[in-house]
Amino acid sequence: MASRNLLVIMSDEHDPRYMGCSGHAFVRTPRLDELAARGRRFASAYTPSPICVPARAAFATGLRVHQTRHWDNAMPYAGRPQGWGHVLQSHAVRVESIGKLHYRDAEDPAGFDAEHIPMHVVGGHGMVWASIRDPYLARSDAGKRMLGERIGAGESAYTAYDREITERAVRWLRQAASQPGRPFVLYVGLVAPHFPLIAPEEFYRLYAGRQVPEPKLHPAQGHVLHPWVQAYADFQRNEQKFRSAEERLDAFRAYYALCSFVDHNVGRMLDALRDSGLEQDTTVIYTSDHGDNLGARGLWGKSTLYQESVRVPLIVAAPGLTPGVCETPVELTDLYPTILEGVGIDPAPHMAQRPGRSLFSVAASPTDLERVVFSEYHAAGSNTAGFMVRKGRWKLHHYVRFAPELFDLQADPEEQVDLAADPAHRQVLQDMELELRRICDPEAIDALAKQDQRAMIQRLGGVEVAAGMGASGATPAPGSA
Repeated sequence: MASRNLLVIMSDEHDPRYMGCSGHAFVRTPRLDELAARGRRFASAYTPSPICVPARAAFATGLRVHQTRHWDNAMPYAGRPQGWGHVLQSHAVRVESIGKLHYRDAEDPAGFDAEHIPMHVVGGHGMVWASIRDPYLARSDAGKRMLGERIGAGESAYTAYDREITERAVRWLRQAASQPGRPFVLYVGLVAPHFPLIAPEEFYRLYAGRQVPEPKLHPAQGHVLHPWVQAYADFQRNEQKFRSAEERLDAFRAYYALCSFVDHNVGRMLDALRDSGLEQDTTVIYTSDHGDNLGARGLWGKSTLYQESVRVPLIVAAPGLTPGVCETPVELTDLYPTILEGVGIDPAPHMAQRPGRSLFSVAASPTDLERVVFSEYHAAGSNTAGFMVRKGRWKLHHYVRFAPELFDLQADPEEQVDLAADPAHRQVLQDMELELRRICDPEAIDALAKQDQRAMIQRLGGVEVAAGMGASGATPAPGSA
């Protein structure tokens, strides 16, 4: 399946349900649908962690969060452990990035020959205040609204940034086509559909006035949140901060529109590949770092272990790869061997303790539905760690110091019925707990994360200093305030 070149496009906070190729009833993503039609769509793909910085460190290194110890949005990747970019560099493959990385600093040796207009964490340290946990630091409702001070149609620093990223990527690909003797890997990091929920007018018009399906399991309708999840809801309080019922509906429409905006920008890059003659010799990967709850259970943003938050879109189109849909569960850590194999490098000598498996290998035998995948959370709004294990039809959420949740995704794909306390499913629960403990000791990992977070806070001057360090909402785009 190797090609001369590889293009990785990673959006931010894209729940894979919001694509036409996933079967959504009205969200328009024609270019992603086109990519899926000529490639392989992995329908059960998961993030290593449902929050930006840990997920992106795991994506870079192919290692799980508890292996890299990049626990939260104040512990950004700085080039250690080495990632797939470093392997490419050692094989003299040109490797560059354009757009959002959310690592520590552009000066760090993160595995790119060049980083063009990168977005990194604020100040090289990120959201230190959110590393204060157990008890976590509650933010005042007088602070900035996480979803953005304005919601609806228009332009934001993020939409302007995505336009510039896309323009740079198009120019970069055209230039690369003029140097046919230099194989490349180009990573492009888009920020949509990440909040603020402001979408360009041309895309918002696609959904303006559209009736919005009411999200499932809203607390106002009597749903009782799991206590670990309730803590996150109390921490963010996004649902309580809408100024009107109509503004809340506009938030959904803006998210739909931002998904279409992402699609448009991906399409421009696909056109550049085709028009420059690179399409037949370039593997294309589209994915996101995590999903978005988008109102389900009254929650917005990520940071939970439910499907909305922890699943990601993942499409691979490559020369010789048979198109179709693969149901085998996969993780973003699988992209480490996939990227290497995609440009003809044998990943085996570089895997060490990495859990990933090349998606080309997965696609060749797509019936391994019992494959175990894993995610974990140690960040904002949680006093204890949360761990997810998916195996076949079963999905376990293990919360340290709290009761677990168990879902049968075959009978209950929307995770509406928790079976953990059902005596009829006691053996399944025990089996899934065993799968988790084959991967890690959850209580020990929870303690290690907090130990590292406390040590960082002390290095920075203590809790009082840490409480004021870091952005309260979305990371500013380069060049914006």
